[in-house]
Amino acid sequence: MGSEFLGETVQVVPHLVSAVARRIKKLGESEDADVVIVEVAARSATWRRRRLSRRCVGCETWRDAKTRFQYILTLVPLLKPTNELKTKPTQHSVRALRALGIQPDAILCRLNDPTDSEEEAESLKDKISLHCGVPRDAIIYLPTLGNVYAVPGWLEKQGLAEVIMDRLGFERRDPVVPPVWKALADKPNFDMERVSIAIVGKYTSLQDSYLSVVEALRHAELNQGIRIDLEWTPSELIEENGADRYLSKAQGIVVPGGFDKRGTEGMIQTAQYAREREIPYLGLCLGLQMMIIEFARHVAGIEEADSTEFDAAASEPVIALMEEQKNVTEIGGTMRLGAYSCVLTPGTRAYEAYAMAKNINERHRHRFEYNNAYRDRLERLGLLSSGMNPELSLVEIAEISDHPFMLGSQFHPEFRSRPEQPHPLFDLFVRYARQFRPDGTQHQLFASAVSVGS
Repeated sequence: MGSEFLGETVQVVPHLVSAVARRIKKLGESEDADVVIVEVAARSATWRRRRLSRRCVGCETWRDAKTRFQYILTLVPLLKPTNELKTKPTQHSVRALRALGIQPDAILCRLNDPTDSEEEAESLKDKISLHCGVPRDAIIYLPTLGNVYAVPGWLEKQGLAEVIMDRLGFERRDPVVPPVWKALADKPNFDMERVSIAIVGKYTSLQDSYLSVVEALRHAELNQGIRIDLEWTPSELIEENGADRYLSKAQGIVVPGGFDKRGTEGMIQTAQYAREREIPYLGLCLGLQMMIIEFARHVAGIEEADSTEFDAAASEPVIALMEEQKNVTEIGGTMRLGAYSCVLTPGTRAYEAYAMAKNINERHRHRFEYNNAYRDRLERLGLLSSGMNPELSLVEIAEISDHPFMLGSQFHPEFRSRPEQPHPLFDLFVRYARQFRPDGTQHQLFASAVSVGS
């Protein structure tokens, strides 16, 4: 929106509300959807009914009032001393929404602690229906589930689809949950091959910071019929205690994105550990930059190699701002955001990952770049620039030529990974991780053969 308004005042109403409405409409059109379910409060969108043609659940952007459907999501807390579920917060929420002109057609009751019996769940629905004036079949019981992919199936069982279809005037049809969602929702099969992947970052104490990275790994896991065991490793601990203590059993290492200097020396040690032991390594944004700095220091002998993000006066800035970025002070500053094109080099791991596609487009969110002044020098030593942006002549992907799989991307491939279509870089990374055996371990097939023969 910054580039659209160029310094004008941007307000929640009308600018932000209008942008949300446009996004909802765009989603419905792109997916050719009959119903779009959105968790958003949008009372003001009633003023736009005639402009939007898609039915939208969870807000009021419909052709006319007859196709309106609204739901609210409320927490039903458990009072532990008496083991009693309290519905007063839900009642107060409904009352407050009515004061704003919003009358829910359904209520989704979030419970962190599931009820012990079906009878208790039914009693809960009766009570909320009575006090909130919502039909009993539209009170949906939604406890905390094993993972987010289990939610669609659960809501189908609870009858939410039927409530929506009836309210919007659709003919009822049998619900269909895609098989890929069912597979993701299933409990782990402990007979599957297991692969240990370490995530080394500065925000590992809050694992949701890397949620997109985790989900991209899960997508590759599903595609290959394996189970990934994630090992969360704060990069600062590697700075203090060394990499071997935390990474000796890892079959693959992911170093995701981040900002500022904290923990980066631990990431550089991680990249060195992966390079020297030939452990599959995937660097994302900052993870790519740490891989480049490590290579420059320990392979090219550029001991002072650094990033100007961490030291503006670095004598060997292998990572730096582009010259044309240095004086930019407006419209998002120096961030490179959104999709950019990338041309891949044949014969590289990147080219292999993308099934030998020559041109790709990927999403970015970063500020600093691989300094082109060092490219030729490092490339002669084996750091290949396997993906280039043709318009800006910037490195998008780099990889080490004599390593089984050590690759980093300046973009964020996790943003484009989907359950039914894992991102190619994550998928290939996991395939190489499956082949790696840390010191002191043996191949699963070999172990099985020994067990059978003994």
